Amino acid sequence: MSQAAATKPIATEHAPEFSYYVTLVPEGDIIQTLGQQSENSLSLLRTLPSDKANFRYAPDKWTVKELLGHMIDSERVFSFRALSFARNDQSPLPGYEQNDYVRYTDFDSRNLADMIEEFATVRRATIQLFRPLSETEWLRRGKANEKEISVRALAYIIAGHELHHMEVLRSRYLQS
Repeated sequence: MSQAAATKPIATEHAPEFSYYVTLVPEGDIIQTLGQQSENSLSLLRTLPSDKANFRYAPDKWTVKELLGHMIDSERVFSFRALSFARNDQSPLPGYEQNDYVRYTDFDSRNLADMIEEFATVRRATIQLFRPLSETEWLRRGKANEKEISVRALAYIIAGHELHHMEVLRSRYLQS
């Protein structure tokens, strides 16, 4: 295991708005964390009652399927950024507007079980992307949304983003 993969990124490796996600992730090997949290999330997602799939806890909030679709899309975007920067591509990458991604995709017409499998597949691909990275690749940086970010920070942001949204799922969607 790379030392970089076992150490949280420092504040200068990402924009301040990502600090919350990074702080949610426990210390230790980020690859193991991504794998374990995927198992935990999939266990919860697979027990969701079908009548909750299109539930939204407030009028302007996403449905459960939209939340899951957002998690899938975000992981793909963050993983692409990590791939680009790990390969030392210095081309600046654009930001992405999460609300537009959800607005212009009809997640609610999709099958929840298929979306859960897609989430599992995306996470396996994310882990396979990060697993072989060298120390140098973990620490490389690039610009996304006009802000510098490291490959390591992206791995932690992916993990923290999932932790955040799974807690939102538990507290706001499943407690209602």
